[in-house]
Amino acid sequence: MRIISGKFKGKKILESNDLNTRPLKDLTKESIFNIIKHSNKFTINFENSEILDLFSGTGSFGIECISRGAKFVTFVENYNGILPILKKNLANLKLASNYLVIEKNVFNYLNLNQIKKQFDIIFLDPPYKEKELNELLLLFINEKILKENGIIIIHRHKKQTDILPNQINILEEKKYGISKILFCNIS
Repeated sequence: MRIISGKFKGKKILESNDLNTRPLKDLTKESIFNIIKHSNKFTINFENSEILDLFSGTGSFGIECISRGAKFVTFVENYNGILPILKKNLANLKLASNYLVIEKNVFNYLNLNQIKKQFDIIFLDPPYKEKELNELLLLFINEKILKENGIIIIHRHKKQTDILPNQINILEEKKYGISKILFCNIS
């Protein structure tokens, strides 16, 4: 895995050999960023963006955001099998300091009302077996952590059927291999 674009373009991202993690493939990641950049369904200016990367894993998505000039990225990950790799990937950026790693369970972090800001992009990459996606989305709605013109990007298995809250609008859905990516907003 590598950083695709921006000031850290070409830099290697360390991967895990742990079978409990599923890295975001470069092709899927590149497609996500192309859609963000070229979609007429939403407008995101990376230079001023606050990003929330939930279930961060190796940090591939958030690190790509940093490389492309995001204002700040908050990574939330609690799996001890991947946290050292996430931290090493961030440390390898050397010049970047516009991030924070929260070492907590995503549900606990969101439920504890610790979020004091709103985000332009919330990237959600839960384990495919995660069944509480609806609960997370309701927390986003109730805590108002997504900016008015912000988007939620959800990475799921292409056969996974999730019941989304009525306030969540799917703006675009793309399938890549066994993955599907949902681009959503809140009405």
